Formats: sequence, C-alpha cells, structure tokens
Amino acid sequence: MRPRTYAWLVFALTFGLLISDYMARQVLNAVFPLLKAEWLLSDAQLGSLSSVVALMVGVLTFPLSLLADRWGRIRSLVIMAALWSLATLACGLAQSYGQMLLGRMFVGVGEAAYGSVGIAVVLTVFPTRMRATMASAFMAGGLFGQVLGVGIGGQAAAAFGWRWAFVAIALVGLGLTLIYPLVVRERWVKALSESLREHDPEIRSTTLPSLRSLVANRAVLCAYLGSGLQLYVAGTIPAWLPTYFTRYYGLGIGRAGSLAALFLLTGAVGMVLCGMLSDRLATHRPERKIDLAIFYCLTCALLIFAAFQFQPGVTQLALLGAATFVAAGTTGPAGAMVANLTPRAIHGTAFATLTLANNLFGLAPGPVLTGRLADALGLLGALRLLPIACLLSIAAFVVARTTYRADLSRVTASSAKETRA
Repeated sequence: MRPRTYAWLVFALTFGLLISDYMARQVLNAVFPLLKAEWLLSDAQLGSLSSVVALMVGVLTFPLSLLADRWGRIRSLVIMAALWSLATLACGLAQSYGQMLLGRMFVGVGEAAYGSVGIAVVLTVFPTRMRATMASAFMAGGLFGQVLGVGIGGQAAAAFGWRWAFVAIALVGLGLTLIYPLVVRERWVKALSESLREHDPEIRSTTLPSLRSLVANRAVLCAYLGSGLQLYVAGTIPAWLPTYFTRYYGLGIGRAGSLAALFLLTGAVGMVLCGMLSDRLATHRPERKIDLAIFYCLTCALLIFAAFQFQPGVTQLALLGAATFVAAGTTGPAGAMVANLTPRAIHGTAFATLTLANNLFGLAPGPVLTGRLADALGLLGALRLLPIACLLSIAAFVVARTTYRADLSRVTASSAKETRA
C-alpha cells in the first residue's frame, strides 16, 4: 500500500474511534429529560453525569498519555476504546443515579487519553505543513461524534427507550475496536513516520526531550489556557441544546435530538474549515493563527449574546447556528500552536496537556456549572453567561501573541541543535 494511502487509512480509523468516543460521551445529553423524569434529578445532577466524564479525562489524560508514549500508542488506543464501549453498555443497564454516575466515570477513564494519543498518531504520519488542518480535522471527529451521539441517541430513546440508546452506541464502539488493530499496526506507523523524517527537516530529531518542554514558554501556556476556556462554550452547547429545545421550543425527545444534531454538525464543519483557514492564512506569518483564534472567540461571544436577546424562533436559531459554527474554531490554531511550541518526540504528552486544559478549564466545568446556574436562574439565564468564557479565552490568546514569535524561534533553534547533536 502506498504511504500516503496508508496515512489516510490510519486517519480514517483513528477518526472513527474518536467519533465513537464522543458518541459514548454525548448520548447521555439526548436523554436528559427522560432521566430527569424517571429518577427525579436536578439540572445540577444531570450536568454532573456529563461533567464526570470530562473530569476523569482531565485528571487521567496526562499520566495515561505519558504511559502510552512509552508503552505503545496503538495498543493503548485499542484498550481505551474497549473500556469506554463496555462502560457505555453498563450505563444502559444502570438502575439508579449512582450506578449511572459510576458507569459514566469509567467512560471517562476509557476516553481519558484517546484524544491526545490519537492526534499524536495522526500527526506522526502526516508532514508538518498540514498540522493545523489535520489537528482540526481530527478533533472535528469529536463534534461529528456529538452529532451522531445526540441524533442516534434521541431517535433510539424515542423509539425504544433510553437504555437502548446506550446499547446502540456501545455496539458501534466495540465493532471499531475489533477492526482497528487489524489495520493500524505499530510497526507500520513507525515505518511511515521514519520515512517522513527523511524528507522533513523539522522532524528529524529523535532525542527524547525533557517534559519541562511542555510548559517551557509563555505562548504554549496561554495556548493551553485559551483553548480550554473557549471549550467551556463548545462543551456546554452540545450538553444542553437538546434540553433547551425541549423546554423552550416544546419539542419531543426525538425532534429535539435531531435539531441539536444538526447544530452540532454545523460546529463540526466549522471546526474543520476554521483549521484549514488557519493553515492557509498563516503559512508565512505564524502569529496569524492566534489572530484567527481571537477572531473566532469574539465572533462566538457576540453571536451567543445576540441569540439570547431574541425569543425562541427562526432568528434565535440562525444566530445559535452561527455561534456553533465558530465555537470550536480555536481547536485547529491551538493544536498547531502546541505542536509548533513543543518537541515532536513528546507530542503525545503535549496533546495530553492540551486535553487536560481543555477538560479542566472547559469541558468538565461547563455542563455542571451551567446546570447549577440553571437551577438558580433557569436554563436560558445560564446560557446567557457563556460569552464570559469567550472573553477570558481572548485574553489568554492576546498574551500568547506577545511572545509567540520569540518562543517559536527558541523551540526551533533548540530542535536544530538536538538534530546536529
């Protein structure tokens, strides 16, 4: 098989498992109203069922990614996928809030390092000039997974009950888990990576750098923080949109899930296109990636603010759709910043650090804090506060821009010195 073809096959299967990852994570959100009615749960408890997954991802992503870098990334990915799929199956059998919370916790354990290790595998088999495109395209799998998780989950729950929504998602994950190791082999991926080293001077160094390189400059620290804060918004929207449509638009579970899935599909397309735009406009001016990240955050904040000034209807839906399109637009630029500002040999751990920030600053607190605020202010009042996170993200990216060029030059010079050594 030609190297380029195999690289895209690796991407496709790794992307497919990421979709399964987020389907397992987001199927819960489609059945929030049913769980609330059956177990008499508060919005804060519903938010906790969503946030516990992101919390486990945040806590465990770094150590598990570090282990995967040393133990074998492909083998680790297969074990992760099997665990989250089986845990999702267990959620479908849960008889109480406590059992569901435990099942969701193990979903988080399985998913903890998949995003960081998976993107490291993808970037290993593609040249550096495609980093922002591949990072955003790969991470868009999360939003596509959200689309399918909410859409399929809502339809399955409406037709057969909420338990079958979890079972259907689990079976998809288990099927992909069986296929993945038959096609993606550690030695084949390593051979392709070594071939790229011969033609790309940016990745010839094989010296394992210190883990201090993960946080060695201000720009990369701000990239972690800015990305996480913006994903507070990108994580809250998919968690609460189905419930918002049920409460404020009077839709049933199936229709609310389908409408929310359409919005999340818009977000997935936006993530990819925003990443591609970043690669195209920042070819000769790296700091433009940060300028675009700031633009995406500001646009998202303005659109969300405007959307919730209107009553439920076409205008509000149009503004929410536009906001969803750019909500995760920072993923590509932030991923490229982290890749550029850290040594390639520890990219798995670098993206684990990015995942840690994304979850601890955004994906974990977003749904549960919004749920707590919804108990006090109503869901509409809670969602109106989302632009605050966008503004904080802008502040982090503005600080990153002040030192980005200098920090990038130091990392490049250090990598060149290691290559000569």
